Order: sequence, then C-alpha cells, then structure tokens
Amino acid sequence: MTPISKDNAEHYLWGAQCDGWHLVKSTALSVIQERVPPGGAERRHYHSRAEQFFFVLSGVATLEVDGAVHTLQSHQGLYVPAGIAHQLSNTHHEDLIFIVTSTPPSHGDRVELGATHN
Repeated sequence: MTPISKDNAEHYLWGAQCDGWHLVKSTALSVIQERVPPGGAERRHYHSRAEQFFFVLSGVATLEVDGAVHTLQSHQGLYVPAGIAHQLSNTHHEDLIFIVTSTPPSHGDRVELGATHN
C-alpha cells in the first residue's frame, strides 16, 4: 500500500474547468477529491444505486438536494441517498475543494436531469 494524494492519484477533467482525483477506486467504494473553480457547477442528476457523502475541504459548496439548497462551509459535509436528485455548484470567489465518497462507485450510475435547477 502507498499513501495517496492528488499528487499521485489518477486525474480526470469534468465540466468546463473542474478536476477530479481518484483517491480510492474499487468495485465497492469511490473516494474522489475534486476542484470546482468559481462559477463552476455540475449538471443536476441522481444515481440509481450509489449513495454519496460530500465533504468540503476548502471554499464554499452550494449543494441543492431534492429542491433544498444547502451551503457547506469548510469541514462540513452532507449525505445524499441513492435516487435523490442533486447538483453541486461553486457560487463563491475561490476554488471549492471537496471529497465525494460513493458506495457503490457512482461512475456509470449517473442519470442526467436536463436543465439546471433554479
């Protein structure tokens, strides 16, 4: 086993300018560190099987979950059950850095919901 960080983890890009680093990528568990620049957002979606926990390391996350808007500060998190529509965004002026933990892994389990939720 080797200690892992974004410096040696598998990296990928998503959205216009967002980054993701796979800290754990197994058949049962996914742990990803992500960076969302100011103004960045994911599309509103849900996961059929995966339940997720979002935990903010720095910055401020806006996480809409089933119509309720939550503002998460550094060192706060929120659980999103499987089947519940959600959308994460960064409406602030600094990068948002967070960890998303999914079980089972959410890649391939995402159902897009079209237009963003207001």
